[in-house]
Amino acid sequence: MKVVNEDAAERLLGWPTGLDAVAPGWRPLLDEFLRSAAGQAVTAHLRERLTQGAVIFPPRPLRALALTPLRDVRVLILGQDPYHRPLQAAGLAFFVPDGVKAPPSLRNILKELARDLGAPPSAPGRLLEYWASQGVLLLNTSLTVEEGRPGSHASIGWGALTGAVIRYLLAREQPLVFMLWGNHAQAQLAAVAGQTMPPQHLVLAANHPSPLSATRPPVPFMGCGHFSRANEFLSAHGAAPIDWLGLQRAPGTAGPLPGQLV
Repeated sequence: MKVVNEDAAERLLGWPTGLDAVAPGWRPLLDEFLRSAAGQAVTAHLRERLTQGAVIFPPRPLRALALTPLRDVRVLILGQDPYHRPLQAAGLAFFVPDGVKAPPSLRNILKELARDLGAPPSAPGRLLEYWASQGVLLLNTSLTVEEGRPGSHASIGWGALTGAVIRYLLAREQPLVFMLWGNHAQAQLAAVAGQTMPPQHLVLAANHPSPLSATRPPVPFMGCGHFSRANEFLSAHGAAPIDWLGLQRAPGTAGPLPGQLV
């Protein structure tokens, strides 16, 4: 199996890539996926589309599993698929790199964060990377997308991997917070958990932060208070709260040095 590792790329250059950077705990799940029929289908599809000249984002699809070790996960924020415009997708749900204008959904996330916690983030740039370094798994259910074609890789087989990740987290005894914004995220968890959610976990559900739904019923994203509610739950179960605002982040950093080099 040929492995491509092009950290400076702005688009996917080959698959698989970034395997050596995957954080501890995730590699067995990833290896099992790559050996499976679904994993082989993903590999075949990505290679075929790349050969055909398709532009695929992000350049490092496994980055969420690189920045957040399995043992550290305290919160799962479940997205849909990566941003489909150049330079936006960076392998973390809702995140865009420094210097890229925040898409509307991310802007609403930052607005609700400030409203909920009573202060704006100390520095919005790379804030979500800092969340990832604290145990917030920012996972899209599809890990790749083609330029200008949202949802284009939703059915190529990624669900076998992301479903396995969700299933493993649900089975852990350690209490976790599942933040589900929008019908897609909520349906993905329901498909894995079935009718019974393990009682040790907290599920926070609201509309998607997109301007199309962020202020609409039944549960508007704006005003949902998920960030403070997550910290209350974590503290009540003996876990450290998340520094959502980045107040403890060293200036100019996004978290631990290894995470910045992924």
